[in-house]
Amino acid sequence: MNFEALRRRVKRAEQVVSIRVDDTRDNWFTLSAVWRAGWTPLRIITVGLAGGFLAGKLEPGTTKFHGTRWLQMIGSVSSLMASTQAAFASMQAAAAADTAEDAADKVDDVADEVARPAPAAAPRVARADPAHAPAPATHAPQPAEAATDMSER
Repeated sequence: MNFEALRRRVKRAEQVVSIRVDDTRDNWFTLSAVWRAGWTPLRIITVGLAGGFLAGKLEPGTTKFHGTRWLQMIGSVSSLMASTQAAFASMQAAAAADTAEDAADKVDDVADEVARPAPAAAPRVARADPAHAPAPATHAPQPAEAATDMSER
């Protein structure tokens, strides 16, 4: 592979990375906006009440509930939140893949329509008369051809 081909491949890879970074940034902004919009005051109050109930029910001042249990509970809740976010992201990715596939199908359909040749006219019957035969095409030789008496055509 020559140097120019490598440069083209690197330039193409950089363009792909740039596009993917922009897409990721757009998706992150969308996710953060949806996340912030999802935390309505009613949901915040509900989560606070549920957390308070659990903390009161487990009686953190007694020996039944030590700091390690708090850490376990926090880890479990964070795992639940992470799996929920991953499921939401996978649904969005599946929808984006469907949209991209539909767009690719439309592009293929348009390309097929453009590439489809126009219907040909009725075929002509060739005449056997040499007087009506087309003259052979002549061309002036290029300087290199003239110098070597050989044609590359």
